[in-house]
Amino acid sequence: MNRTILAPGGELPFEVPGPVTVVGAGLAGSECAWQLAERGIPVTLYEMRPERYTPAHHTPLFAELVCSNSLRSDELSNAVGLLKAEMRQMNSLVMRAADHNRVAAGGALAVDRTAFSREITEALEQHRNVTVIRKEVAEIPEGTTVIASGPLSSDAITERITALCPEFDLHFYDAVAPIVTLESVDMENAYFASRYDKGTADYVNCPMTKDEYTAFVRELVSAEEAEIHGFDDAGVFEGCMPVEVMARRGEDTLRYGPLKPVGLRNPRTGKEDYAVVQLRQDNTDATLFNMVGFQTHLKWGEQKRVFSMIPALRNAEFVRYGVMHRNTYLNSPGLLDRYYRLKTQPRIRFAGQMTGVEGYVESAASGMLVGIETAAEILGLEPVDFPQETAIGALGLYISQGSIGDFQPMNINFGIIKSLDYRVKGKRNKNAEISRRSLAILEELMKKEVFHVENTR
Repeated sequence: MNRTILAPGGELPFEVPGPVTVVGAGLAGSECAWQLAERGIPVTLYEMRPERYTPAHHTPLFAELVCSNSLRSDELSNAVGLLKAEMRQMNSLVMRAADHNRVAAGGALAVDRTAFSREITEALEQHRNVTVIRKEVAEIPEGTTVIASGPLSSDAITERITALCPEFDLHFYDAVAPIVTLESVDMENAYFASRYDKGTADYVNCPMTKDEYTAFVRELVSAEEAEIHGFDDAGVFEGCMPVEVMARRGEDTLRYGPLKPVGLRNPRTGKEDYAVVQLRQDNTDATLFNMVGFQTHLKWGEQKRVFSMIPALRNAEFVRYGVMHRNTYLNSPGLLDRYYRLKTQPRIRFAGQMTGVEGYVESAASGMLVGIETAAEILGLEPVDFPQETAIGALGLYISQGSIGDFQPMNINFGIIKSLDYRVKGKRNKNAEISRRSLAILEELMKKEVFHVENTR
């Protein structure tokens, strides 16, 4: 347990009120519960699985990754790389588990999804300040409550949230990519490499000729889709666009998207292929690989038929087909403040994708901020007020202040982080300098909080 708001220490020497109730043990709820518990705040963590599952979840484990197993770039010249570095600096459980269960993915951070979730589950179940209750929450609990039930919340809690937030019923659709066994991939028609030879050769690359690609796209756009109530292409989040929806935008769309051959040279020909499907390692044993960028809502039989047109996947064994589900989010700028508190009832806070942050890391980061700021409030300390110069602070300000036009879910990006007040040549250099500045600010915040807390005892 911790004495401080931002840095580990020892047990709190005084009794604190509680517990804080956290509803949902996804990425956001798990990280939020961890940050509170590590600061000596008792937490009651509710998770409805395995009593009840969502359409996208398959295990009772906390922080289950329901889509890709990639947490995206790990470089400081990338905004999500910065966000991960910030979280590591602040003792993130999600990042600790990700680093412990990393699988090969070039410059990205990808994980063995089962081992990753199991580590987070065990850490929280064994924490002395966390009480886990495996039960669906049908009413919003009394007292300080963090709702992190996710975009696939049960009907009961969704009704309660809707009553609190009339603008709640905004939505988009999210899709999941298929997974195949490596042994079933025809390696005579595939090769290992990473784009631009970056890092190690971690991806299985499945090339296609122009004729193969053209035939594939033709079948893809006409394939039969699974029926999803209320679905239309306009309701899909751009970052998880189903591959068939992308294909409808034009024959070459996929070649400039997930099937782009740029940076890949086929070792058999020494040339760049017309199009390339990439497979990324999905488990530690490297026996399962997912189809990068192949989120889809085609019927399962159609997925087998069409995706088997990729030469290297003609005899592929699909251990999981792609599925699609509805994700719902709040109109957060009108409802939440920078601490993710409900403006009309500040005892209620939200965290995760429901708030309009998009992505695994962003969801966990929102839970981290809520946990840290809630702990500060309970302990009678000043809020940390993460500034816009930091990625975690920029996300909180984005969801509470919004942007011009309709509010839409957002991945972390350098566009919402405060710009430098001096010039740096080169985009990568500028982004790296923004990251350096952010981490330096966090280091000072940590020192300030340690000093402040120790001198308030």
